[in-house]
Amino acid sequence: MNLDAFLQDLHAPAYESGPPSEQVDWDDAPLPYKLYRGLRTFPLSAEVPLTLIERKSGAVPGLDEIAHLLWFSFGLTRISQAPGAGQPASSGRTMQLYRRFIPSGGGLYPSELYLYLKTPELPAGVYHYDAAHHRLILLREGDYDLYLSRALGNRCRVSACSGVVMVSNMFWKNFFKYKNFSYRLQGLDTGVLIGQLLETAKRFGYAAAAHYQFLDRAVNHLLGLPEREESVYAVIPLAAEPAAAWPAGGRSDPGAAVVSAARLCREVPAVRHERVERSRRVKEFPALVRMNEASMLESSASFRRAGKTNNPGSGLRSAYLPLAPPMSYDLAQACHNRHSPETEFVLGKVTMRQLSALLQEVAASLPYRNDLGDPEAPLPNRIQLYVCLVHVEGVQDGAYRYDFAAHALRRIRPGDHRLLLQQGMYLGNVNLLQVPLCFHVSGDRQFLAPEFGYRGYRILQMEAGMLVQRLLLAASALGMGGRPLLGFDANVSDEIYGLAPVNRTSLIQIPVGPYRPRPRLEGGLHS
Repeated sequence: MNLDAFLQDLHAPAYESGPPSEQVDWDDAPLPYKLYRGLRTFPLSAEVPLTLIERKSGAVPGLDEIAHLLWFSFGLTRISQAPGAGQPASSGRTMQLYRRFIPSGGGLYPSELYLYLKTPELPAGVYHYDAAHHRLILLREGDYDLYLSRALGNRCRVSACSGVVMVSNMFWKNFFKYKNFSYRLQGLDTGVLIGQLLETAKRFGYAAAAHYQFLDRAVNHLLGLPEREESVYAVIPLAAEPAAAWPAGGRSDPGAAVVSAARLCREVPAVRHERVERSRRVKEFPALVRMNEASMLESSASFRRAGKTNNPGSGLRSAYLPLAPPMSYDLAQACHNRHSPETEFVLGKVTMRQLSALLQEVAASLPYRNDLGDPEAPLPNRIQLYVCLVHVEGVQDGAYRYDFAAHALRRIRPGDHRLLLQQGMYLGNVNLLQVPLCFHVSGDRQFLAPEFGYRGYRILQMEAGMLVQRLLLAASALGMGGRPLLGFDANVSDEIYGLAPVNRTSLIQIPVGPYRPRPRLEGGLHS
């Protein structure tokens, strides 16, 4: 198997929507959440707050705050019934979906959340968040501060953290539908979840950092995960006092010894837990397993820091946006109102001030603590945001790159590009002629491989997913909807923006604009 060719094929035209090799067996679909059997359970408070306004860090959140953070990040929030695809409301045929506050490819949610917690209300140890029942499942009891600190390459002092969240991917949960294309989806889905988790953590006074580099086998071993079925993609420590948790600004302790995954795994016994699997026929996915193995880090000596990236097209004609008052929106309300329109988009007016507020909010949320580069450095250009816009008051129709640092739109090509973008769509589920803003998140065509090897691909997809979620939340706070799409020909948008000469490509497309919701029956799953 050629791994480089596999990654390039994931972005080839019509890869997602090509002729399926076999029919999807929906009757044998896996559960959209993981269920363990025979382990100790700890119910969590379902009395979730009605508002989420950011508060100052410093106070150590208790178990109720942890419960609310988990629910707003990844809990089951509502059940929805709507007319089936292509069916009129009068047909009586509906589809029923369990929703969370974040989008997911096909609504399949391949990620799972695990936590290492040390709170007075619970035994110290490692837990799984059972989203179906909003409770914690104890997987392994004990103090693992030093174990996790070393698994992170001594870049975080876990003993100073209130907890550690680990985000995994269960390969079968979306492979059963999307086959190998699920590898691309899993990185984006994980990034969307991380973006939601970081935004929610701010509201509860947590400082957080996304660690993409860690000793995979050691972390999976601690959780008892069979690596050919599921693997952790990101580790996110939560701390009330960031200076105590990351004393060196996220850099490794220079006096710390190199740590290997094999050595850590020998320090704690292996555990295997029984879980429920609804699918009777779980097929193999050797390509996903091979990519996961090739991405693993076996030693802390393999950890890297990102290099400098160029700022593309800095000499373009600019449209400077007016500074808008900082958005102080209620995250809970934005989550409840967030909607992914398809045929519901309507071409309404968008003002320059609205566009400025939207982009300013996205830019303000981008700097975040991570283990890829210097947290004091200017915003990196690993991810860039482009937009084709029409009918925006005070802005000429055209294709633009958003300059995060200058808060300006750099015009690349004037004109209305909606018809070209529509022709590049593989599915007719969104009418782009009714959309005033069509965003594209771009990244390096080599997927950060020179710096991070094959692990760079999923890092790039996760950072793209984080930006997508922040864009969707800001759009929701402004009363607009956004629809993340992968069923598009990236060559079309790359040509519009001139991305090939700067060695970049479009990773995901997000139409954003006013919408008129279609009929649906929906109920909340909370008290």
